[in-house]
Amino acid sequence: MTSIVGVHGIGKYNYYLEAGRSAAGAAAAMRVKWDRYLHLALGGEARPYFSEVAYFSHHLHDGPPGDGEPPRSAARQAEMEAEMEIAAQQVLADWARNLGLGEHITGALKSFTGWLLDRLDGRSAQFAKLFAPEVAAYLTDRAKRERAQQAVAGVIRKHRPRVLIAHSLGSVVAYETLWACPDLQVDLLITLGSPLGMRNVVFERLLPAPVNGRGERPKGVGRWVNVADKDDIAAIPPALCDSFTGVDAEELVNLDWIDFHTAQKYLGCPALDPHLRPFLA
Repeated sequence: MTSIVGVHGIGKYNYYLEAGRSAAGAAAAMRVKWDRYLHLALGGEARPYFSEVAYFSHHLHDGPPGDGEPPRSAARQAEMEAEMEIAAQQVLADWARNLGLGEHITGALKSFTGWLLDRLDGRSAQFAKLFAPEVAAYLTDRAKRERAQQAVAGVIRKHRPRVLIAHSLGSVVAYETLWACPDLQVDLLITLGSPLGMRNVVFERLLPAPVNGRGERPKGVGRWVNVADKDDIAAIPPALCDSFTGVDAEELVNLDWIDFHTAQKYLGCPALDPHLRPFLA
């Protein structure tokens, strides 16, 4: 059977906590769900599709220091939290401007982001509260960024998958990991609900940096397919071909006007079938 590795998106820290602070336990729980979701798209006999879902969310959160890390003072912990709060507020403000909200609002970030969350509908506000801190943690903290990439690279090296399916922020981590580790090769990269092209939030901060306003498909990727809901407020713009060379196919879909970004909806989308079917025969 073709090996498929997944890379999860935002808001998955709860899996780590529910598994007793075990990244392996979190990954195992996610794999069960992702297999079920993908089966909805592919049909036929239920079976395991994913070798593993690469889990990195715990690296983006300031829990207790890990093994080998010196204990933090209360002052240092408070300083770290304040720095990350400012970074998250900036991400939230820049994300909102991609939606056309608050272009002319000036003043303190905290006031602006408070105004913004009050203005958004409940589901969008809930999404924003997950999206902004985790994107900020990944893009502004070099140590967290490197640990997340190492986690994903380790899973890819372990399984040597032909297919890599990356959702949401996971598409950013996967993209940078594949560039950072040229030994990693996959026949097919599928990005789902990807914010890779989001200006002033993600795109300009990518490593390697885009050249002349264009990113590029990682060298180790044979084929790149991007799938995005046209109303997904994480995938702005939904199409990536105007921002990246080497996107072989774009599938712009209409999943659910309420449930617009979840892995469940994306993995259960029929648009995946023609791209995955050749690898599952």
